[in-house]
Amino acid sequence: LRSRLTPLLALALVMALVPMIAPTSFHLRVAALVWIFSLAALGLTILMGYAGQVSLGHAGFLGIGAYAVAIGPARLGLDPLLCLLLGAVLSGLVAWLVGRPILKLKGYYLAIATLGFGVIVALILHSETELTGGPDGMSVARVTLFGWRVTGALNWYWVSAGALLVGALLALNIAASPTGRALRALHDSEVAATGAGIDVSAKKLAAFVLAAVYAAVAGGLLAAMNGLITPEAASFSHSVELVAMVIIGGLGSVFGTVLGAAFLVVLPQALTAFQEYEQAVLGLLIMVFMIFLPQGIVPSLRALIEERLP
Repeated sequence: LRSRLTPLLALALVMALVPMIAPTSFHLRVAALVWIFSLAALGLTILMGYAGQVSLGHAGFLGIGAYAVAIGPARLGLDPLLCLLLGAVLSGLVAWLVGRPILKLKGYYLAIATLGFGVIVALILHSETELTGGPDGMSVARVTLFGWRVTGALNWYWVSAGALLVGALLALNIAASPTGRALRALHDSEVAATGAGIDVSAKKLAAFVLAAVYAAVAGGLLAAMNGLITPEAASFSHSVELVAMVIIGGLGSVFGTVLGAAFLVVLPQALTAFQEYEQAVLGLLIMVFMIFLPQGIVPSLRALIEERLP
């Protein structure tokens, strides 16, 4: 229980402190983006860190959730909050349908198959102009919670922070549950997991579906907060960023995933002074992190502290 509560309490403490030190609403907005992308990356933490399955098309599910919040109110007259839930359900269903065949693949083949799925989603969002608005995207209706219209950077900060805390609690509980232990077993060896009586196919599919739901909820929150969504949300670059967040923070680490998301969301804002060299400097810093902290930030620091302790 302590291993679950400690990172959760640390995250809650950080969330409580940020509004006190954030000088402007812009900084609160950036912090809200950190929480939203952390939520999307948490799904990959379950899929990659727990189950050991790679996905290079995860932003496709983020795009599905985002466009559900945009299309539902605009085309069908549905409530945006209901569309957020429907987007999560739709993403879970699509993940179940897609995951059944592609999760039979392994290694590079699985990565390429998930990449293909992400490309298909992005192409559909680009080409279906009448439904999605095409490359220009479409506006998103404002979300209302129990009569409270969610507007402003501070309100969205707390909404996204609350969603991340719920997602982190769920991920930590899964890690400590029999399902989490089964996922870690197949992460180490699918053959050994099968020999232990674990239904490997079912567990991998469950992790894939859950990861898709996490991404869809994050996508819906992103669309609702911005008030506008474009197909860029489902792009390959965003899929790579989500994978990088998980790896930089540390595979299988919930708190590490948040640190990885903060690194990739905040650092580009700090590097704007470098202008055309921004992407090069960001890439160099990622390389340095991977060379000196190959296991990710949190696991590497934890190992270093344990070595120094008597």
